[in-house]
Amino acid sequence: MQIQQLVLKIHSRCDLACDHCYMYEHADQSWKGRPPFLSEETLGKVSRRFAEYAREQKLPSVSVILHGGEPLLVGPVRMRNICAELTRTIAPVTDLDLRIQTNGVRLNTRYLEVFREFDVKISISLDGDRAANDRHRRDRRGRSSHDRVLRAIELLRTPAYRHLYSGLLCTVDVANDPVAVHDALAALHPPRVDYLLPHSTWDSPPPRPDGSPTAYADWLLRIFDRWDAGGRTVGVRTFESVLSTLRGGPPLTESMGLAPSDLAVVETDGTFEQADSLKTAYDGAPSTGYDVDRHTFAEFARHPGVRARQLGLAGVGATCRRCPVIESCGGGLYAHRYSSDHGFANPSVFCGDLKAFVDGVAERITDRSLSPAVRDRHELGYAQDELVRTLIPVVTARHAGKPGWDAVWRAFLSLEADPATAPHVDALLSHPYLHTALNNCLHGRLTEPAPLARAVTAAAVRAGADLALSWDQPTADLHLPTLGTLGLREPGPVDVSVTAGELRVRTRTGTVHSPGDGTTPWRPLHTVPVADGTRLLLDDADPLRDCYPVPVAAPLGSSDLATFTERLRGAYELLAEQNLRERHGTDGPLLSTVTPLAAGTGVRLGAHGLGAIGLAVDFGSEDLVRELPRAGRLARLRALRETADLNVPGNRAGRLLDEASGELGNAAYWAGGTPERDAALDRAARALDLLAARPTGELTETGAVLAQELRAELERAYVNARAGRGP
Repeated sequence: MQIQQLVLKIHSRCDLACDHCYMYEHADQSWKGRPPFLSEETLGKVSRRFAEYAREQKLPSVSVILHGGEPLLVGPVRMRNICAELTRTIAPVTDLDLRIQTNGVRLNTRYLEVFREFDVKISISLDGDRAANDRHRRDRRGRSSHDRVLRAIELLRTPAYRHLYSGLLCTVDVANDPVAVHDALAALHPPRVDYLLPHSTWDSPPPRPDGSPTAYADWLLRIFDRWDAGGRTVGVRTFESVLSTLRGGPPLTESMGLAPSDLAVVETDGTFEQADSLKTAYDGAPSTGYDVDRHTFAEFARHPGVRARQLGLAGVGATCRRCPVIESCGGGLYAHRYSSDHGFANPSVFCGDLKAFVDGVAERITDRSLSPAVRDRHELGYAQDELVRTLIPVVTARHAGKPGWDAVWRAFLSLEADPATAPHVDALLSHPYLHTALNNCLHGRLTEPAPLARAVTAAAVRAGADLALSWDQPTADLHLPTLGTLGLREPGPVDVSVTAGELRVRTRTGTVHSPGDGTTPWRPLHTVPVADGTRLLLDDADPLRDCYPVPVAAPLGSSDLATFTERLRGAYELLAEQNLRERHGTDGPLLSTVTPLAAGTGVRLGAHGLGAIGLAVDFGSEDLVRELPRAGRLARLRALRETADLNVPGNRAGRLLDEASGELGNAAYWAGGTPERDAALDRAARALDLLAARPTGELTETGAVLAQELRAELERAYVNARAGRGP
């Protein structure tokens, strides 16, 4: 794992005396022997070392977090020199994200002007309202810091500096009223709040005033309910991380999840340390013995202690590996696992809280109602279309105000509202690669409106409607989903008009292109009628089709296209003869789109919506007959999971459903009385038996119906196996 975040300690002292501070109040007291300031010489070495590492590793971006102690104690002049040196050295090599974490007491316009000059994002520590904050966060004279911090935040929220406001950091104290804490923080309109569990170990466990083993979970869940009821208007990293991991996404915080650590700490004396939360464990716990004079970031990345925090599931103990919420919890913060008896080979000292919190969130976000999509293929297709319909406004809202996005959104609404054009919009919503485009936009892999603009244009052409749109076309091939590709002379800005379904495209040189002008290349997509009455779209040109785990084929020439088409027809004739679609339970998700893949890659599903499949250009008809039921089953299960809850997220029931369905698919693949088939059926039976033994309530109504369907299919397969028939 590459190091992409550097916590740079620029001052080792503080102007507050917070009694829960891991740096001054816990086991490691190494701060006493370090210089108060990061020297200019050490700053230069750190900057050069990190820039060299970024260049060697070809890192697209890095973050440097200015930290302390209290980093504002360096003063505005030193602060500017630090930001300038980091920018001068690192920014020419990679994108530099500069940040600072501060208690905010000294934040004023002199600092803010420095931070505005270098675009330094600012996070401020605040534990809630006055009563909550003053419980721990007082200065050395015992005075409240609350009013001074609020003044700093109000200054940060002014128009000149608002874009630098990164968020608030709040250390949890279960003695405080959680709703009052959250309301006080939310009233300051932070982009994000981080709720941090107090640093504790098994040797020094966290306080539990009422003795509850889940006091911290209960505290956080009360805030979660408040946050959820209020529309989630403020980002909360811990909540968003659990919501992400419960749905199979990545963790968003170091303190939870199995993502490997990508963090280095450099102290004011130039020594490399691991995460400074380890200061909680024992004196010297974060130490590596490395420093920027003698060691590089690459050497630091290979340090055994760093590697230990990059092992994912293998880096937690047996108890954690068996836990159903491990993907969300991740064993908790590494420092919180420590005990003097067993080192870090323990669950978190907050183990009960973390499990209760993840389970509580999972239960709150689960829709237990029965989805008709589990019983009807048309309902499943409708649910997928509605998912795409929901994503479009979410994506366009995220990019509101950016060039092209608002116009595309208005055009979509206009076409959707007209009864004459709405069916053609629906047809585009069903196109599996529009699903891909929207997911890419949602997760930041696409930021331009071109994919959605091309889909809206295709809908207008199909409907014979009128439309005018402009966007920046990234390639000279302008592809209209489900229709074909128009060859332009150049990429760049385009003005697209559709009049009564006739397409015209004007490029920046003023050249007008149209499929019917006799000079502009136009390559239509082909459809293939097959034996079950379906017309399959053979999509070998959509730029978003490259979403498979193997390379896609280049657009096919006429000869290859004819060969591919005949193989496809032949496969469907075999399917019809053998009646395999019904026998294998794959009459659910109908295939609509086939994309040729590179030779030798077989049959594949990719990151697309329902209805697409990838086939190697040299696939055999019999291979497809064997593989299609298994792929169809997997596609159906994935589509169900995207549109309905089958189980409470994070429990084992979901994995057992997946396992049973997958093994039944394997049994269908190994048709006939083969040992492979019998073994797959036995594995499916074990999975369903284990599923039946799980606690009541882990499956939703939809999941229970699916489990019953799988059990019935297994019993039919056993009957057929005893009779010597296929599945």
